[in-house]
Amino acid sequence: MSLSLLAFFAVAFGLVYFFRLGRISSLAAFLLVGVLSGPHVFNLFELSETWTFLGELGIMFLWFNIGLEINIRRLWRMRRTIFGFGAAQVMMVAVMLFPLLFGVTQWSIMGCIMVSLMLAMSSTSADMQVLNERNQFNTDMGRQTFSILLFQDLLSIPLLAMLPIFAGKTFSLGAAAIDVFVTSVALILAVILIGRFIMNPIFRQIGKLKSKEAFLLAIMLNIVIWAVVIDWLGLPSGLGAFMAGMLMSETIYRHQITAEITPYATLFLALFFISLGMGLNLPFLGANWYMVLGGLVVFVALKFYAIFMVARVRGVNVMDSTMIALILAQGGEFALLMLQTMKTSGIRAIPAGHEEIITAIIVVSIMLTPLLLCLHDYLQRRGKLLPQRHPRALDDADKNVNPDVIVCGFGRVGQIVCQMLDAQGIPYIAIDLDVSSVMMGREMGFNVVYGDTTNRAVLTEFGLRPRAVRAVVVALDNASTARKTVLTVKSIAPRVKIFARARNLADTQMLMREGVVSALPETIESSFMLGQGVLNHIGIPDAQINELLSEMRHNNYSALSTVISDKND
Repeated sequence: MSLSLLAFFAVAFGLVYFFRLGRISSLAAFLLVGVLSGPHVFNLFELSETWTFLGELGIMFLWFNIGLEINIRRLWRMRRTIFGFGAAQVMMVAVMLFPLLFGVTQWSIMGCIMVSLMLAMSSTSADMQVLNERNQFNTDMGRQTFSILLFQDLLSIPLLAMLPIFAGKTFSLGAAAIDVFVTSVALILAVILIGRFIMNPIFRQIGKLKSKEAFLLAIMLNIVIWAVVIDWLGLPSGLGAFMAGMLMSETIYRHQITAEITPYATLFLALFFISLGMGLNLPFLGANWYMVLGGLVVFVALKFYAIFMVARVRGVNVMDSTMIALILAQGGEFALLMLQTMKTSGIRAIPAGHEEIITAIIVVSIMLTPLLLCLHDYLQRRGKLLPQRHPRALDDADKNVNPDVIVCGFGRVGQIVCQMLDAQGIPYIAIDLDVSSVMMGREMGFNVVYGDTTNRAVLTEFGLRPRAVRAVVVALDNASTARKTVLTVKSIAPRVKIFARARNLADTQMLMREGVVSALPETIESSFMLGQGVLNHIGIPDAQINELLSEMRHNNYSALSTVISDKND
């Protein structure tokens, strides 16, 4: 057993290492680990009940992660791009795939529709990784790609709701469409109401315990509860995990939940792909290799053409249209998840052998994407394609190419600062690592881009140079990240004035030592404003109040340094 484990982890590490060197998604590496560890190659493990159970846990966590990405408010703010470009892309791919599938297979009409829609979905994790590595999140092309991926995630709801149709619960297409529409709307309304009015108070009480273990167990319990409830209603349990993720996305604890669950979700996701690889019928795929190869070529070419045409019709330039189509011209983990969910639920919309072939096509297409991008870059450098052009980091409508102020962080504080700068017509650029905040901010007209403010190259790319920027605002809520940002800014432009946000007096003193001009502690300043309102109401003159506040602020709040406590912040 120990030798099998040693060989298993050695294979897993080696494949993930080399796949990441080639910038190929680690999900494909985990699936290949399962193939090599399974009964058809090294025979390290059998696909036992334990591996099947772990795979089912992986399915639950993957559905939960997809649901966690869907925030109703974010979708509403980005609705024009998401429901315009995203919907058009999915429909175009599905419309082109459907007659092909219907013509060359013996599947039912509903089976062809389902598979067409599944194959229209791309790999969110792999595509986000590609955009991140190529530093293209902050480009127009990156925003368009991200919007398409968001719509695909949203489409998960009706597609999941359609699964009972294949279980033989309904045979009328009209009735099925009504059922799916009603189910989807009901789920969305339930998510909004339960998330805001039930889950927020519950997690508020759990948060008061200040226990990571309790917080994590509450998340997992929430996933299992909704999976059981949805299964009891006769719907796939994966829809319950998906709904649990959406519920969490509607709470104010969404970012903390993502941070806490990510390591475990990654582990169970890996186990899902490993168990999926173990279950692949390699002799069958080997005997039908020509179907896999032919299907792969037709699928990638057709999907590339469909997405390229949609982008061009929407007015996207040829170069960006090509990049969007290349990045999205693969299958995704959602289709793999749907196929596996159908298998575990006993739903046979298409023959089992065809499921194996589709799974192989999707996996190889994910692995092929970075290779196609490398080929594209090589041909472009050699002048075989369009003239090389660096993607614009800002939209044509963005006027602040040379900012007077750089705002590091686009949370609640950074947004207010940007609003004040906008009101005075001062050129600025805001930088943040939260993709959701960046996309929502850009939809609302803010000049915000994706980037790591502790990275020297990012700051210089967006205009930070000696004597070029008048001020830098550090509006980050993490003291350690804020300090690293200040040090990076100082290394580039030593004389620039830095104004920082601090949560408490200790953070203020730390940032002031690093050369920040002003670091206002939120807890103290909010207390000052509260006290000022009370004193005004009582009748104390404004001049006397201002003198008192001036004394309390004197010498970096030195009068308060011995009495301030952060226990109840």
